[in-house]
Amino acid sequence: MPDSPYTPPKVWKWEAESGGNFAKINRPIAGPTHEKVLPQGKHPMQLYSLGTPNGVKVTIMLEELLALGFEGAEYDAHLIRITEGEQFSSGFVEINPNSKIPVLVDHSTSPPIRVFESGSILLYLGEKFGAFLPHTPEQRTETLNWLFWQMGSGPYLGGGFGHFYAYAPEKLEYPINRFTMEVKRQMDVLDRQLAKHSFIAGREFTIADIAIWPWYGALVRNEAYDAGEFLQVESYKNLVRWSDEIAQRPAVQRGRMVNRTWGDPSEQLHERHEAGDFEEKTQDKITGQGDE
Repeated sequence: MPDSPYTPPKVWKWEAESGGNFAKINRPIAGPTHEKVLPQGKHPMQLYSLGTPNGVKVTIMLEELLALGFEGAEYDAHLIRITEGEQFSSGFVEINPNSKIPVLVDHSTSPPIRVFESGSILLYLGEKFGAFLPHTPEQRTETLNWLFWQMGSGPYLGGGFGHFYAYAPEKLEYPINRFTMEVKRQMDVLDRQLAKHSFIAGREFTIADIAIWPWYGALVRNEAYDAGEFLQVESYKNLVRWSDEIAQRPAVQRGRMVNRTWGDPSEQLHERHEAGDFEEKTQDKITGQGDE
């Protein structure tokens, strides 16, 4: 136990510089901080995002739809640099009052439809195009069960475990242990489900897989928080099998590159406006930075 345990005050007061990653952009109030009009490309779908797990869900979905031949899924992906507070612009707050990425605006309708929250975007696209969302009541419900499971479980992984294990200004035993226990339970839930099924919701690849893979696939492939050894991810054999299989899908490989601003420059496509951008406009092509 710490020598001086924290005692909450009667009234909490905001200290802007609380330490840790993202401290400068976190705040207890909503609304815009500056005026800025969002850019708009020529395609029906306009995505404003960053290549985080929640952002990757949507770019994978759009790339999977395009792979099936749905021309209406063509999209422009505009980069929103959340560490620089771009999600607090007036234009962004107008389409998402919660100031979180990703946000999709569908201009194929009149008036255009805004969709925020990654799970809502997956559901919207699945219904709009009739893909990756089963039609029978039983299979559809099972898919939505797992979609909402991810939306409810993700904060424990990202905001809980990820924050205290990787991003907090100091390592604290209690919250790390608390969130590690929950994340391992979640991985066991998935591992047991995948012991009986090829994909999360059954025999078909669905929006449930698209929602869960960017978070838990990255975790068991040791691409998140550098926590693979700590969590003993190799022990979740069914989850590892599923994660590796999903990673081999060409649309998944493309989707995870979009709006990505870190890692291998050849896997970073800061903005996507045409299919050819994957070959011509990755950061290694733009800056001449290849593998060292």
